[in-house]
Amino acid sequence: MSHASTIEAILDAVAGTAPEIREGLVGRREYVEGENPSGEDQLAADVHADRLLEERLLAIDGVDSYASEEREAVVGADDETADGGDGDSSGELSVAVDPLDGSSNLKPNNAMGTIVAVYDAPLPAQGQDLVAAIYVLLGPITTMVAAVDGQATEYVVDDGDRHTVRENITLPGDPTVYGFGGRVPDWTEGFTEYARGIESDTSLKLRYGGAMIGDVNQVMTYGGVFAYPALESAPEGKLRLQFEGNPMAYIVESAGGKSSDGERSLLDVEPDGLHDRVPVHLGNADLIDRLETTIDGGE
Repeated sequence: MSHASTIEAILDAVAGTAPEIREGLVGRREYVEGENPSGEDQLAADVHADRLLEERLLAIDGVDSYASEEREAVVGADDETADGGDGDSSGELSVAVDPLDGSSNLKPNNAMGTIVAVYDAPLPAQGQDLVAAIYVLLGPITTMVAAVDGQATEYVVDDGDRHTVRENITLPGDPTVYGFGGRVPDWTEGFTEYARGIESDTSLKLRYGGAMIGDVNQVMTYGGVFAYPALESAPEGKLRLQFEGNPMAYIVESAGGKSSDGERSLLDVEPDGLHDRVPVHLGNADLIDRLETTIDGGE
Protein backbone atom coordinates (compact mmCIF):
# COMPACT_ATOMS: atom_id res chain seq x y z
CA MET A 1 0.00 0.00 0.00
CA SER A 2 1.33 3.46 -0.89
CA HIS A 3 1.87 6.08 1.80
CA ALA A 4 -1.05 8.09 0.38
CA SER A 5 -3.39 5.09 0.66
CA THR A 6 -2.14 4.32 4.16
CA ILE A 7 -2.73 7.91 5.28
CA GLU A 8 -6.27 7.84 3.89
CA ALA A 9 -6.88 4.59 5.78
CA ILE A 10 -5.54 6.22 8.96
CA LEU A 11 -7.88 9.20 8.51
CA ASP A 12 -10.83 6.85 8.04
CA ALA A 13 -9.83 4.75 11.06
CA VAL A 14 -9.46 7.79 13.34
CA ALA A 15 -12.83 9.18 12.20
CA GLY A 16 -14.45 5.77 12.60
CA THR A 17 -13.07 5.33 16.11
CA ALA A 18 -14.03 8.82 17.34
CA PRO A 19 -17.70 7.97 18.11
CA GLU A 20 -16.61 4.92 20.11
CA ILE A 21 -14.15 7.02 22.09
CA ARG A 22 -16.89 9.57 22.78
CA GLU A 23 -19.41 6.89 23.78
CA GLY A 24 -16.77 5.22 25.95
CA LEU A 25 -16.37 8.33 28.10
CA VAL A 26 -19.60 7.54 29.93
CA GLY A 27 -18.82 5.49 33.01
CA ARG A 28 -15.03 5.90 32.63
CA ARG A 29 -14.43 9.08 34.61
CA GLU A 30 -12.61 7.22 37.41
CA TYR A 31 -8.86 6.83 37.73
CA VAL A 32 -7.25 3.44 37.28
CA GLU A 33 -4.35 2.12 39.34
CA GLY A 34 -0.92 3.29 38.23
CA GLU A 35 0.43 6.16 36.15
CA ASN A 36 1.35 6.69 32.51
CA PRO A 37 5.05 7.03 31.54
CA SER A 38 4.87 10.79 32.14
CA GLY A 39 3.91 10.23 35.76
CA GLU A 40 0.30 11.29 35.31
CA ASP A 41 -2.73 9.47 36.71
CA GLN A 42 -4.71 7.61 34.06
CA LEU A 43 -8.46 7.70 33.71
CA ALA A 44 -10.27 4.57 32.56
CA ALA A 45 -11.23 6.63 29.50
CA ASP A 46 -7.53 7.15 28.63
CA VAL A 47 -6.91 3.41 28.67
CA HIS A 48 -10.06 2.64 26.70
CA ALA A 49 -9.22 5.14 23.95
CA ASP A 50 -5.64 3.89 23.77
CA ARG A 51 -6.71 0.28 23.29
CA LEU A 52 -9.23 1.17 20.59
CA LEU A 53 -6.71 3.22 18.60
CA GLU A 54 -3.95 0.63 18.92
CA GLU A 55 -6.26 -2.07 17.56
CA ARG A 56 -7.58 0.03 14.66
CA LEU A 57 -4.33 1.69 13.57
CA LEU A 58 -2.07 -1.36 13.76
CA ALA A 59 -4.60 -3.25 11.63
CA ILE A 60 -3.87 -0.90 8.70
CA ASP A 61 -1.56 -2.25 6.02
CA GLY A 62 1.44 0.09 5.92
CA VAL A 63 1.39 1.02 9.64
CA ASP A 64 4.46 -0.56 11.17
CA SER A 65 4.31 0.61 14.78
CA TYR A 66 2.15 2.34 17.38
CA ALA A 67 3.19 4.46 20.33
CA SER A 68 1.07 6.36 22.80
CA GLU A 69 1.43 8.73 25.68
CA GLU A 70 -0.26 6.06 27.81
CA ARG A 71 2.36 3.32 27.39
CA GLU A 72 6.08 3.04 27.93
CA ALA A 73 7.29 1.53 24.66
CA VAL A 74 6.51 1.31 20.97
CA VAL A 75 4.31 -1.60 19.87
CA GLY A 76 4.94 -3.26 16.52
CA ALA A 77 2.34 -4.39 14.01
CA ASP A 78 3.45 -7.98 14.71
CA ASP A 79 2.12 -7.52 18.26
CA GLU A 80 5.61 -7.59 19.70
CA THR A 81 7.06 -4.61 21.52
CA ALA A 82 9.23 -2.61 19.17
CA ASP A 83 12.64 -1.36 20.21
CA GLY A 84 11.67 2.32 20.39
CA GLY A 85 13.72 3.57 17.49
CA ASP A 86 16.61 1.22 16.74
CA GLY A 87 14.67 -1.01 14.40
CA ASP A 88 13.96 -0.81 10.68
CA SER A 89 10.43 0.23 9.70
CA SER A 90 10.99 -1.14 6.16
CA GLY A 91 9.50 1.99 4.64
CA GLU A 92 6.25 1.70 6.57
CA LEU A 93 4.72 4.39 8.76
CA SER A 94 4.76 4.87 12.52
CA VAL A 95 1.92 6.45 14.49
CA ALA A 96 2.28 8.31 17.78
CA VAL A 97 -0.96 9.02 19.61
CA ASP A 98 -2.34 11.05 22.48
CA PRO A 99 -5.53 8.98 22.84
CA LEU A 100 -7.42 11.48 24.99
CA ASP A 101 -5.85 14.91 25.11
CA GLY A 102 -7.34 16.98 27.93
CA SER A 103 -8.76 13.96 29.76
CA SER A 104 -8.74 15.97 33.01
CA ASN A 105 -11.65 17.83 31.41
CA LEU A 106 -13.78 14.70 31.59
CA LYS A 107 -14.86 15.27 35.18
CA PRO A 108 -16.23 18.80 34.51
CA ASN A 109 -17.44 17.69 31.03
CA ASN A 110 -15.34 20.08 28.96
CA ALA A 111 -13.74 19.66 25.53
CA MET A 112 -11.13 16.99 24.86
CA GLY A 113 -10.05 14.79 21.98
CA THR A 114 -7.42 12.73 20.19
CA ILE A 115 -4.12 13.60 18.49
CA VAL A 116 -2.43 11.32 15.93
CA ALA A 117 1.02 11.90 14.41
CA VAL A 118 2.07 9.86 11.36
CA TYR A 119 5.84 9.58 10.88
CA ASP A 120 7.79 8.12 7.99
CA ALA A 121 10.50 6.93 10.40
CA PRO A 122 10.92 4.70 13.45
CA LEU A 123 9.97 6.29 16.77
CA PRO A 124 11.06 8.51 18.37
CA ALA A 125 11.24 10.67 15.26
CA GLN A 126 11.82 14.32 14.38
CA GLY A 127 8.91 16.48 13.27
CA GLN A 128 10.48 16.77 9.84
CA ASP A 129 9.63 13.05 9.42
CA LEU A 130 5.89 13.72 9.72
CA VAL A 131 3.77 12.95 6.68
CA ALA A 132 0.42 13.64 8.33
CA ALA A 133 -1.08 14.85 11.60
CA ILE A 134 -4.64 14.72 12.89
CA TYR A 135 -6.65 15.96 15.82
CA VAL A 136 -10.23 15.07 16.68
CA LEU A 137 -12.09 17.55 18.88
CA LEU A 138 -14.91 16.18 21.01
CA GLY A 139 -16.86 19.37 21.49
CA PRO A 140 -20.60 19.95 21.08
CA ILE A 141 -20.01 18.29 17.71
CA THR A 142 -17.14 16.04 16.66
CA THR A 143 -14.70 17.66 14.25
CA MET A 144 -11.40 16.48 12.81
CA VAL A 145 -8.55 18.56 11.41
CA ALA A 146 -5.91 16.79 9.34
CA ALA A 147 -2.76 18.09 7.69
CA VAL A 148 -1.39 16.08 4.77
CA ASP A 149 1.23 17.23 2.25
CA GLY A 150 1.29 20.72 3.72
CA GLN A 151 -2.45 21.33 3.48
CA ALA A 152 -4.91 21.38 6.39
CA THR A 153 -8.52 20.24 6.08
CA GLU A 154 -11.37 20.29 8.59
CA TYR A 155 -14.05 17.59 8.69
CA VAL A 156 -17.22 17.03 10.65
CA VAL A 157 -17.41 13.45 11.90
CA ASP A 158 -20.92 12.03 11.73
CA ASP A 159 -21.54 8.42 12.74
CA GLY A 160 -17.90 7.58 12.05
CA ASP A 161 -17.78 9.17 8.59
CA ARG A 162 -15.83 12.36 7.80
CA HIS A 163 -17.38 15.15 5.75
CA THR A 164 -15.22 18.02 4.51
CA VAL A 165 -16.23 21.47 5.76
CA ARG A 166 -13.05 23.53 5.15
CA GLU A 167 -10.17 22.90 2.77
CA ASN A 168 -6.76 24.59 2.53
CA ILE A 169 -7.20 26.14 5.96
CA THR A 170 -5.09 29.18 6.72
CA LEU A 171 -4.91 31.05 10.01
CA PRO A 172 -6.85 34.33 9.85
CA GLY A 173 -4.57 37.31 9.30
CA ASP A 174 -6.13 39.36 12.12
CA PRO A 175 -5.62 37.17 15.21
CA THR A 176 -8.06 37.52 18.09
CA VAL A 177 -7.34 34.82 20.72
CA TYR A 178 -4.58 33.65 23.04
CA GLY A 179 -4.20 30.93 25.66
CA PHE A 180 -1.23 30.24 27.94
CA GLY A 181 -0.67 27.24 30.22
CA GLY A 182 1.40 26.76 33.35
CA ARG A 183 1.28 28.60 36.65
CA VAL A 184 1.94 32.32 36.19
CA PRO A 185 4.45 32.53 39.09
CA ASP A 186 6.38 29.68 37.43
CA TRP A 187 6.76 31.42 34.05
CA THR A 188 10.24 32.50 33.01
CA GLU A 189 11.13 36.18 32.89
CA GLY A 190 11.16 36.21 29.09
CA PHE A 191 7.80 34.51 28.69
CA THR A 192 6.24 36.70 31.40
CA GLU A 193 7.31 39.78 29.44
CA TYR A 194 5.81 38.32 26.26
CA ALA A 195 2.55 37.37 27.99
CA ARG A 196 2.14 40.84 29.48
CA GLY A 197 2.50 42.34 26.01
CA ILE A 198 -0.13 39.99 24.59
CA GLU A 199 -2.51 40.70 27.48
CA SER A 200 -2.21 44.44 26.90
CA ASP A 201 -3.32 44.07 23.27
CA THR A 202 -7.04 44.88 23.32
CA SER A 203 -7.57 43.06 20.01
CA LEU A 204 -6.76 39.71 21.67
CA LYS A 205 -9.06 37.79 24.03
CA LEU A 206 -8.13 35.05 26.50
CA ARG A 207 -9.32 31.58 25.49
CA TYR A 208 -7.90 28.75 27.60
CA GLY A 209 -9.83 25.57 28.35
CA GLY A 210 -7.31 23.05 29.68
CA ALA A 211 -7.21 20.81 26.58
CA MET A 212 -4.52 21.76 24.08
CA ILE A 213 -6.52 20.67 21.05
CA GLY A 214 -9.45 22.88 22.07
CA ASP A 215 -7.17 25.84 22.64
CA VAL A 216 -5.26 25.32 19.39
CA ASN A 217 -8.53 24.85 17.53
CA GLN A 218 -9.48 28.35 18.69
CA VAL A 219 -6.24 29.60 17.12
CA MET A 220 -6.94 27.65 13.93
CA THR A 221 -10.41 29.22 13.76
CA TYR A 222 -9.76 32.81 14.85
CA GLY A 223 -6.01 33.28 14.64
CA GLY A 224 -3.80 34.00 17.64
CA VAL A 225 -1.31 32.18 19.83
CA PHE A 226 -1.28 29.18 22.17
CA ALA A 227 1.60 28.40 24.51
CA TYR A 228 2.57 25.93 27.17
CA PRO A 229 5.99 27.45 27.82
CA ALA A 230 9.13 26.43 29.64
CA LEU A 231 8.70 26.91 33.38
CA GLU A 232 11.20 27.79 36.09
CA SER A 233 10.44 24.41 37.71
CA ALA A 234 10.29 22.55 34.37
CA PRO A 235 12.52 24.06 31.65
CA GLU A 236 11.34 21.37 29.25
CA GLY A 237 7.69 22.36 29.70
CA LYS A 238 4.83 19.89 30.07
CA LEU A 239 3.72 18.72 26.63
CA ARG A 240 5.22 15.70 24.83
CA LEU A 241 7.13 16.29 21.60
CA GLN A 242 6.15 13.06 19.80
CA PHE A 243 2.48 12.99 20.75
CA GLU A 244 1.48 16.65 21.09
CA GLY A 245 4.12 19.20 20.08
CA ASN A 246 5.12 17.80 16.69
CA PRO A 247 1.67 16.94 15.29
CA MET A 248 0.06 20.20 16.38
CA ALA A 249 3.04 22.14 15.01
CA TYR A 250 2.69 20.31 11.69
CA ILE A 251 -0.99 21.25 11.49
CA VAL A 252 -0.45 24.90 12.43
CA GLU A 253 2.50 25.27 10.04
CA SER A 254 0.45 23.63 7.26
CA ALA A 255 -2.12 26.38 7.86
CA GLY A 256 0.47 29.11 7.36
CA GLY A 257 1.32 29.60 11.01
CA LYS A 258 4.50 28.96 12.98
CA SER A 259 5.63 26.79 15.87
CA SER A 260 8.50 27.22 18.29
CA ASP A 261 10.16 25.71 21.34
CA GLY A 262 11.29 29.26 22.10
CA GLU A 263 14.20 29.18 19.67
CA ARG A 264 13.24 27.19 16.56
CA SER A 265 10.40 25.32 14.90
CA LEU A 266 9.22 22.34 16.91
CA LEU A 267 9.63 20.28 13.73
CA ASP A 268 13.40 20.87 13.96
CA VAL A 269 13.76 19.60 17.53
CA GLU A 270 15.77 16.36 17.74
CA PRO A 271 14.17 13.83 20.12
CA ASP A 272 16.22 11.96 22.70
CA GLY A 273 13.45 9.68 23.91
CA LEU A 274 9.88 8.64 23.17
CA HIS A 275 8.37 10.65 26.02
CA ASP A 276 10.45 13.83 25.74
CA ARG A 277 8.73 17.04 26.81
CA VAL A 278 9.14 20.36 25.03
CA PRO A 279 7.97 23.97 25.40
CA VAL A 280 5.18 24.54 22.86
CA HIS A 281 4.26 27.83 21.20
CA LEU A 282 1.88 27.82 18.20
CA GLY A 283 0.12 30.51 16.23
CA ASN A 284 0.30 33.32 13.70
CA ALA A 285 3.81 33.88 12.36
CA ASP A 286 4.21 37.44 13.63
CA LEU A 287 3.15 36.44 17.15
CA ILE A 288 5.62 33.55 17.23
CA ASP A 289 8.42 35.72 15.83
CA ARG A 290 7.66 38.25 18.55
CA LEU A 291 7.74 35.50 21.17
CA GLU A 292 11.17 34.23 20.11
CA THR A 293 12.59 37.78 20.10
CA THR A 294 11.16 38.54 23.55
CA ILE A 295 12.27 35.25 25.10
CA ASP A 296 15.76 35.66 23.64
CA GLY A 297 15.97 39.15 25.10
CA GLY A 298 14.71 37.97 28.50
CA GLU A 299 17.26 35.19 28.94
